[in-house]
Amino acid sequence: MAGICCGVVGDAENPATIEPTSSRPLARRSLDLLPLKYIADMAVPPPEGSRKRQKLDLSASPARECENAVESSKSNSSKLKEELNIKKESTNHEASSSSEVPTLISKEKNEVVEECPKYGVTSVCGRRRDMEDAVSVRPSFCQVQNGTNTNDQNDVPFHFFGVYDGHGCSHVATMCKERLHGIVKDEIGKSQENFEWKSAMEKSFTRMDDEVQSWSHSNQTSTCRCELQTPHCDAVGSTAVVAVVTPEKIVVSNCGDSRAVLCRNGVAIPLSSDHKPDRPDELLRVQNAGGRVIYWDGPRVLGVLAMSRAIGDNYLKPYVISEPEVTVTDRSEADECLILASDGLWDVVSNDTACGVARMCLKAQKLPSPPGSPGRDVAADGSDKACSDASILLTKLALARHSSDNVSVVVVDLRRDQRQQQS
Repeated sequence: MAGICCGVVGDAENPATIEPTSSRPLARRSLDLLPLKYIADMAVPPPEGSRKRQKLDLSASPARECENAVESSKSNSSKLKEELNIKKESTNHEASSSSEVPTLISKEKNEVVEECPKYGVTSVCGRRRDMEDAVSVRPSFCQVQNGTNTNDQNDVPFHFFGVYDGHGCSHVATMCKERLHGIVKDEIGKSQENFEWKSAMEKSFTRMDDEVQSWSHSNQTSTCRCELQTPHCDAVGSTAVVAVVTPEKIVVSNCGDSRAVLCRNGVAIPLSSDHKPDRPDELLRVQNAGGRVIYWDGPRVLGVLAMSRAIGDNYLKPYVISEPEVTVTDRSEADECLILASDGLWDVVSNDTACGVARMCLKAQKLPSPPGSPGRDVAADGSDKACSDASILLTKLALARHSSDNVSVVVVDLRRDQRQQQS
């Protein structure tokens, strides 16, 4: 794995050879001084409405953090331990890596479709004092057929992936993790006719923002740091980049400076645009609302917030809004993977480099074989391992490039199953 990482550290298209230097042990020791908290391949709830037996131990908390929670493959675990001095995550990885891949058979086309694409998740506290990122992975969070929400076993499953980068404290990001996928599901179910993804996602983000405001002004209490210091604090918010993956489309909604990037046929295609205060259209919007963008360690709304859109941040409204930008992309046979990450990655790693890391990990593994064929179980596990390796390598690369923020990465394998071609 170390060889893979060295091959993609540079932004150039052709990987450059990294010469060993005497400063490498010193850099490693400097990282060891900082407590790094990892959550890798975090357990997720079973697909809603799924009839298949899940291997997830529901007694374990899916959002549990521990100081050293990177889980890697057997062949590479010793190298990862030496580089970051961490132990294996105790969370059971079988929740997201099952030897029996659930499938859905379409009655009309008589084709086999994966119920949930393989994915890998890594979340790192990094050099920050607190972990304020949150990640949500909800396989088959919504079952849809002909535009309606039903419980038919042959309904088409939608899959939800979200990365939330909190600021001020973690409770808004945590609320988004727990609630936003349910709100999106509800909005999809409400739209019986003339369904539009843009409208549904905008309403979902507005409802999420309203819930955050209501909670902030209620008498409810929490044990997070900001509530202990300042009750009912309004100076807390979170970015949100979410992707709903269907058999035919990738729907990305972004609010803030987290980002979604699609790797298609070796080309990095951004599916979202960062909401930075100095982005020309965002700067004009803030000024028209009566606000100002002040350069204080970079452009900030009123000299405070380094993004122009976010969920929460009630004290900065109407300058900071929760309205997302929505893109709907048709899936292609050339699609390789989807990367969602907080700005802790994108501040120091380019889109092209991130896709290069993910592609090299995916190419190291074979695509899943048809059911019943020799070696199918190994291939199924390998696909998930590749996504896990990619997410881990990307976080390690961000730390090596001195990212000072929390880093959260989700890598989703979008490669089409080749069963039809092999049959």
